[in-house]
Amino acid sequence: MDVIVGGGVVGLSAAWRLSRAGRAVTVVDPAPAMGASHAAAGMLAPVSEVAYTERPLLRLGAASLRRWPSFAAELAADAGLAPAGDPAEAARAGLDLRADGTLDVAFGADDLAALDELAAYMEKLALPVERLTGRECRRLEPMLAPSVRGGLLAPGDAWVDPRRVTAALLAALERRGVPLVRARAGELLRDGGTVVGVRLEPPGGPPEIRAERVVLAAGAWSAGLADVPVRPVKGQIMRLRSAEPLLGRCVRGTVHGAPVYLVPRGDGELVVGATQEELGFDTRVTAGGLYELLRDARELVPGVTELEVADVVAGLRPGTPDNVPIIGPSATPGLVLATGHHRGGVLLAPLTAAILLGEETELAGLCSPARFDDTGAPRPVTPGRAATAHMEEP
Repeated sequence: MDVIVGGGVVGLSAAWRLSRAGRAVTVVDPAPAMGASHAAAGMLAPVSEVAYTERPLLRLGAASLRRWPSFAAELAADAGLAPAGDPAEAARAGLDLRADGTLDVAFGADDLAALDELAAYMEKLALPVERLTGRECRRLEPMLAPSVRGGLLAPGDAWVDPRRVTAALLAALERRGVPLVRARAGELLRDGGTVVGVRLEPPGGPPEIRAERVVLAAGAWSAGLADVPVRPVKGQIMRLRSAEPLLGRCVRGTVHGAPVYLVPRGDGELVVGATQEELGFDTRVTAGGLYELLRDARELVPGVTELEVADVVAGLRPGTPDNVPIIGPSATPGLVLATGHHRGGVLLAPLTAAILLGEETELAGLCSPARFDDTGAPRPVTPGRAATAHMEEP
């Protein structure tokens, strides 16, 4: 039996796929679906989120995005969202999965210059993007401010509602009879040098659960159970609401050097996020954080100030030293890691499950736990297959 420690989108996806493959699975989490996944915006945007130093993450994200349509259709069916009809339409309706692209816009001259440099980098990688003038951006999204100077369209990027995804995963696991233990894992059980289960903190649940394998998917809390280089990165986010959608696609922008994104939902909700703060396990929502988000969002889409505030929340992303997740068997027998997804937990959930199942071997080395030394620092890359895997084009 496998015990999955962590009930976010990564842990629940792994449990669901393992169960479908015939494995006996138990999920342990004191508040399933209420951590970073609850705060996430749900962008499936490996192209528009590309960074100069994150080529491995781009490869992982692009591969996982290709898996999302089938992952969503199967999940919709297993969760009872698609008793009949088109599975893809059920995924769109039940999970709010859409693939209308991401528009990355620049507000000022300096922001536009930085965007032009990024566009050149994207073109060097042969990524599917289209440069747009400010007028062309406003033709696509009429609610953009007149001051928007230009942009990039990544037509293949998508997005989904993470809260609907985790709700569907919980429903699918319940329908499959997968036990969900609402308790906190206090420590790993060991027999000599092998992990053989977890000991739970009271109240609730049995005192311990024995397992052939423990999959640690506890996000920012993973380092409290095992020696993994994962830290919390705070992100504040807000949800606004209107009768009709304000935007038709995801809009990302840079305003005076500060990034902001706006993600529309089919029901009129608009997600605005997100801060990135190195403040440990602080989950307070602050006036300053929300002010910065609204200030920058208003510069790009002035109409946001007229919307109703539906929700504000702060989540803790699990960051790693190289921003790439840690997925695969650890150096400790019986312990498998699925953590450190930082900004990409929702995007990378299908690929993570595939790696844990052994269905994806080509890219597994990019996120192997073995890439870190005993201090948690990335090991030097040596020539050979593992090195070139980090440098290949996506």
